[in-house]
Amino acid sequence: MAVSARGPVLLVLRGLGLGDLLTAVPALRGLRRAHPGHRIVLAAPRALTPLLPLTGAVDALLDVAGPGPVPAGPSPDIAVNLHGGGPQSVAALHATRPGRLLSHAHPGFPGVRGPSWRRDTHEVRRWCDLLAWYGVPADPADLALAPPPGPAVHDRTAVPSGGARPVVVHPGAAFPARRWPADRFARVAAGLREAGHEVLITGSAAERPIAEEVAARAGLPGECVLAGRTGLGELAALVAGARLVVCGDTGVAHLATAFATPSVVLFGPVAPALWGPPRRGPHVVLWAGRSGDPHGDRPDPGLLDIGVRDVLDAAADLLEVLR
Repeated sequence: MAVSARGPVLLVLRGLGLGDLLTAVPALRGLRRAHPGHRIVLAAPRALTPLLPLTGAVDALLDVAGPGPVPAGPSPDIAVNLHGGGPQSVAALHATRPGRLLSHAHPGFPGVRGPSWRRDTHEVRRWCDLLAWYGVPADPADLALAPPPGPAVHDRTAVPSGGARPVVVHPGAAFPARRWPADRFARVAAGLREAGHEVLITGSAAERPIAEEVAARAGLPGECVLAGRTGLGELAALVAGARLVVCGDTGVAHLATAFATPSVVLFGPVAPALWGPPRRGPHVVLWAGRSGDPHGDRPDPGLLDIGVRDVLDAAADLLEVLR
C-alpha cells in the first residue's frame, strides 16, 4: 500500500459498528485535510460502505471486523489506529509494516510513541486528541454527514402518507443492558401516534421481533415496522428526513446527530459524557446518572429509572420547539 498510481496510502483501522464510525468522522476528516495527496483506506466492516461517501474523507474500504488482523498487502505509508488502545489493534497495524504508525501508547509496543489511553474522554474527542498529539488538527464538532441520496425507506415513498415527516422509534440496541423494555417503547409509540404523528419502528433484521412487539403493543399497523426492511443507506435517509428520533444509546442516535435530526436518546450503563450527542443541537439526553456494565444481559437499572412519561415529555418539548 505504500505508493500506488493514486498516491501513497493512509490506512485507518476502525473495525467497529455504525456509532463507532460516526464518532470517528471528525478524525477522518482531520486526516483528509492533513494528507490530501494520500488515498485513505478505512479498515472497517463492509456493511458501513453506504455511509463512506457521506463523510467526504474515505476513498476505499478494507473489510475488517474487530481489531484485526488486517489482510496482507503492500505496506501503507501511514497507519492510524482509531480502533482502540491495543494490544490487538496496535499489533494488527504494526504487522502491515507502515512507514509511520499513529496510535495510543501501549506497553507491549515500546517503539510506538503516542498519548496514554484515557477512559474519561468522550469518544469523539478521544480520536481528535490522538491526532492532535501527532500534530494533526481535527474538530470534534465536525460530525455532520452529507445528505444521503435516494428514497427514505424501502418500498415506501420518500414522503410518508399525509406529507408529514415521520417520528422514528428505534427500540433495539447491541446489548440488552442498553435496551429499554419493549413495552415502554410501545407506550411511547402509542402516545406519539395519539398526538397525530406517523410513527415508524426501525431496526436490523435481528431486531425485527422487538420492533414487531413494540408495534403490536402500540396498536400500530404492520407496515409501520421497517426493521429488517431497510439497508444502512435507506436507514440513514429515513433518519435524515425524520421529524424526531427516539432511541437508546446506539448507532441510530449518532445518525440523528450526523443529520441534525432532533432526538430523544435514552442512556443507561454508559454516561452521555462519554458517548452522547453534542450539547449544542436539537437533542435531549435522558440519563439517571448511574453507570453500569454496557455488555450486561439485562436492562441496566439506571436505564430502567427512565420512565415513559420522561420520554414523552421530552419528545413533546422538542416537537413543540419545531413547530
